[in-house]
Amino acid sequence: MTVKKFLDNFEEYFVVWTMALMTGLVFCQVVMRYVFSNSLSWSEELARFIFMWLSWVGASYAVKERSHFRVEMFANLLKGRSRKGFELLILVVWFGFSLVMAWLGTDLVIFLMETGQISAAMEIPMSWVYASVPVGCALMAVRLIAEVVKILRPEQPQSQPQSKPSEGTV
Repeated sequence: MTVKKFLDNFEEYFVVWTMALMTGLVFCQVVMRYVFSNSLSWSEELARFIFMWLSWVGASYAVKERSHFRVEMFANLLKGRSRKGFELLILVVWFGFSLVMAWLGTDLVIFLMETGQISAAMEIPMSWVYASVPVGCALMAVRLIAEVVKILRPEQPQSQPQSKPSEGTV
């Protein structure tokens, strides 16, 4: 299995399963609160923590799917090589931002590990929660490198499929 295939599958499955888990947790919390008049003390906190991981890993997956919001008003004015250059510039700046976020996120995680900060309801280390930032940004940086490679790779000419004569014609 290649790294790309593993990464594709990991991100996609992670996003789907964390969304399902978070939805189930919130549903259980609502049922407990309004049907049984008793809420779970830890479910809201866990849902928030899952949402953080879902958001950061999902941002990486969105790079692959090219589904981040973009304002293309200026980019649409450009054609050919200037458009490619502009797209490359955007990806390089975005890559730099991702690296800075991964670096600063790692510093925050290390600080939280050193101070031993724990969550209020579940009493888990907050470093586990905030590790979503450097992990998600590092994954996003890998995806952005793949996008840069796509732009720099020379375009392959599209081969036309040869049509076969349909059966029954002479």
